[in-house]
Amino acid sequence: MNLGLDATYGAFIDNGFVEKSGATTFSAIAPATGAHLADIVHCDTADVDAAVAAATRAFPAWSATSAEERGRLLNRLADALESDLSRHATIDAHDTGRRLYETTFDQMVAIGQYRYFAGAILTFEGTSRPIPNGLFVTKNEPLGVCALVVPWNVPTIMAACKIAPALAAGNTVVIKPDENASLSTMELGKKIAAIFPPGVVNIVPGGGPTTGQALIHHPGVRKLSFTGSTEIGRIIAGAGAEALLPVTLELGGKSPAIVFPDIEDIDAVVDNAAFASMYCNGQSCLAGTRLFLHEAIYDDFIGRLKAQLSRVRIGGPFEEGVTLTCLISEKQGLRVAGYIDQAKREGAKLLHGGERIPVAGCNAGWFFEPTVFEATNTMRIAREEVFGPVLSVIRWNDYETMIAEANDSNYGLASGIYTSNLRNAVETANRLEAGSVWINQYFNLGNGTPFGGYKQSGLGREFSHETLRHYTQIKSIAVATKTPEPFFVG
Repeated sequence: MNLGLDATYGAFIDNGFVEKSGATTFSAIAPATGAHLADIVHCDTADVDAAVAAATRAFPAWSATSAEERGRLLNRLADALESDLSRHATIDAHDTGRRLYETTFDQMVAIGQYRYFAGAILTFEGTSRPIPNGLFVTKNEPLGVCALVVPWNVPTIMAACKIAPALAAGNTVVIKPDENASLSTMELGKKIAAIFPPGVVNIVPGGGPTTGQALIHHPGVRKLSFTGSTEIGRIIAGAGAEALLPVTLELGGKSPAIVFPDIEDIDAVVDNAAFASMYCNGQSCLAGTRLFLHEAIYDDFIGRLKAQLSRVRIGGPFEEGVTLTCLISEKQGLRVAGYIDQAKREGAKLLHGGERIPVAGCNAGWFFEPTVFEATNTMRIAREEVFGPVLSVIRWNDYETMIAEANDSNYGLASGIYTSNLRNAVETANRLEAGSVWINQYFNLGNGTPFGGYKQSGLGREFSHETLRHYTQIKSIAVATKTPEPFFVG
């Protein structure tokens, strides 16, 4: 397939890519093969200034545009992406190294986000109530220029879940994609230029310490939204605190998946638990990477899990029948390898995998076997986010101890429960400290379902009607039917 990529991408400002002689660039590299895909300009402070200025100019007219019209344009963007879905999925598969099946699904999720918020804004209404001398009303007003910083693991979804609510609410945006996977966001600019007024969406690619810092500290920005590591989330939160800006953060996770001994279909649960931990090659903040497995079914479950994982095919992103592909970069590969080695030193028992493997035709890629450790909840492998296909299994037999250990984490993004007992499901869901609890089906997300974390997993909620509150501010208006009779001065 002809990807239709440009040789070089500059900043996308006022509906055009900026050509800048002498600009520093970085390469978009396919992590599986090492192939060079494109050059991308590393935006500097001047580029960020220009992008924020464009968004600022566009804000008055865009915020005054009716919600119906904003929704109509979001639906047009969804239509445009749907008509070009295969190409965008292929670009993401090259750029992230993930299998084409997954990146195709990403496109559908992103399209759904644009359509959802196109409709949701029409029901995002203020309130009113009578007062003794008239009427009290509230209205939801946009904030202004929103700075959106997205990660590399699912770039198309992350761009959509921030751009869609921001634009629906009447804001303008400047978005910075991650330098490890910028291409789908840069290509999105071409679709936006054909649909939206200039300056409504602007894109500034580049590194976090330079481009990102300039963006989050820009005095013209009125809102920060970030998805990524908790470490960087603290920096974003600090910038928001310094400027007194509202901040949305979707950060790291070390999510528990709890298996009760009363499950009816053990093979189905084995499959879903493997999916929970290995999807996206384990490079997901909401992955269920701590499997709390009841000892009554432990040996049987582990035997079936190992048998299933032994059938997992590992290969390039475009190979048929492949389940796992490569990690995003050598840096990430070394990180995962380091965690595996450290787990062995700490005494975790390796149950399956644990090795980097070669894949024909993908010599640059960091491919790992699906890896399973028997661990305790105090080990680093069970406490820190690995971001690779690594699962820690923790035995349990006492319910109260299991709940305490499941909640004994700095994170609280997601969780899973597998049981056939309604009481177990409801009681455990109520006691888990997590923003999402999925009972009997992990990753059970959908448009309109609030997603976000407890504790160090973040602030705010995405994917839902609630998200619009994070991109607006409430104005209260009291209307008196007449001015009171003079009373202040006797």
